[in-house]
Amino acid sequence: MIAAFLVGLPVDPSFLPGGGQSMAMAAITPQISIVRGEIERGKTLAAALSNVISGREIFDLVERARASYDLKNVMPGQPFRVSLGGDGKLRTFAYAIDELRTLRVSKREDGLHPAIVSRQYEVRVGTAAGVIESSLFETIDAIGEKEDLALQLSEIFAWDIDFNTAIQRGDTFRVAVEKLYLDGELRRYGRVLSAEFVNSGRTLRAIRFEGADGTGAYYEPSGQPLKKAFLKSPLRFTRVSSSFSRGRFHPVLHVTRAHNGTDLSAGYGTPVRAIGFGTVVNAGVQGGYGKLVVVRHANGFTSYYGHLSRILVRSGQRVSQSDLVGLVGATGLATGPHLHYGIMKNGAWADPMRIQSPPAEPLRAADRPAFEATVGQKLALLPSPPLTFRRATANDQPR
Repeated sequence: MIAAFLVGLPVDPSFLPGGGQSMAMAAITPQISIVRGEIERGKTLAAALSNVISGREIFDLVERARASYDLKNVMPGQPFRVSLGGDGKLRTFAYAIDELRTLRVSKREDGLHPAIVSRQYEVRVGTAAGVIESSLFETIDAIGEKEDLALQLSEIFAWDIDFNTAIQRGDTFRVAVEKLYLDGELRRYGRVLSAEFVNSGRTLRAIRFEGADGTGAYYEPSGQPLKKAFLKSPLRFTRVSSSFSRGRFHPVLHVTRAHNGTDLSAGYGTPVRAIGFGTVVNAGVQGGYGKLVVVRHANGFTSYYGHLSRILVRSGQRVSQSDLVGLVGATGLATGPHLHYGIMKNGAWADPMRIQSPPAEPLRAADRPAFEATVGQKLALLPSPPLTFRRATANDQPR
């Protein structure tokens, strides 16, 4: 959409954005007019500017800007601004590459000169705390924070809490996090500096620490890494639709037999993550599993991901923890979209929800003094614990 605005002159509202017209020509002064717009989906910059400046000017603009930014890479929804002289020729052009960078091209006597103007977020340390009534996402929203904070918390504690099955009403969390502002508005979150999650009475704490090599990770106050060899679940948020069992009635075959895994309900196309580092030993169609990925890990573990709609890896490929191996589907013997998630340990099936993950790399001895010096400071950033609610009883009377 493109709109140009008159200052001090009447403008027909039908020419403004939403009025049914894509552009209105106007002048800020008799010498300068301004055109503002945004890149429409499926359109190039040339298409966006075709009614504003000549084809030759568009060509020159793209060519001269290339030294700073390739305008062939413009993205849908990104705003731009053009100023025109009294002769209708291009004077300046500005395009918002992203929140922090703007391409500006100015016309001078010797031609067009591009430059990228950058600005920085204002970083403030903020805190948040909440009591979960139904889900982490809903609680984060209820306290006025963005869902990205819920995603960060779920990632930090992903090795100790299965956010699909283990979250309970009355669980609490508190967090200290960098908040990134532009023009006084919260745009996104930076690093979580410290966090606490109380799940079913068990208290977990996380401290952000960057070692001498510059690598950042989360640790318990004792120095034990939160990261472990395996994630608690290959799906970020879902629910268990069928648990590991030695005897389950099969909904398709109508027989009772062992269910050597856990079924996680999720919509078509939900990303499926590798639970840990390993090698893909199977990536194809296999009987009732449908499209199946099998990953062999260290210490005798093998993980299975079945009923996929799409496989994103190949046999022999090495995968890292959280790499995508496929998308949820309903291939094979499945009544609806879900992930069959299984684990074998030393050749025997194990309950994925009860598996004890091997430990990850510990904090380096050389980094321990610096870590211990920062633990107290990071924990002190946390807000006071949130007030928990008491479950209603039959003796409670309305007031």
